[in-house]
Amino acid sequence: MRIKKISEVVGLRVFTDSGDLFGEVEEANLHENKIDGWRIRVGGSVTSLIGGARGVIMPHHFVKAISYVFIILNTDHLIKIFVS
Repeated sequence: MRIKKISEVVGLRVFTDSGDLFGEVEEANLHENKIDGWRIRVGGSVTSLIGGARGVIMPHHFVKAISYVFIILNTDHLIKIFVS
């Protein structure tokens, strides 16, 4: 599946590369006409791990794949980044 528009990505479910549900894509952050990051509404057990926040800004370089779902790096690695 080739993504042609950012609007096709908004609403996709976000999973870690280990298969855990992380949340849902809310919007893209652009910088100089390039994707800089993604605003993700966090869901499931991940919310308690990041201090109860409802969402995170995920830098684009943490995204592994975008197709029918959105795949990011493993949650354990990301939590160390977001909490520190």
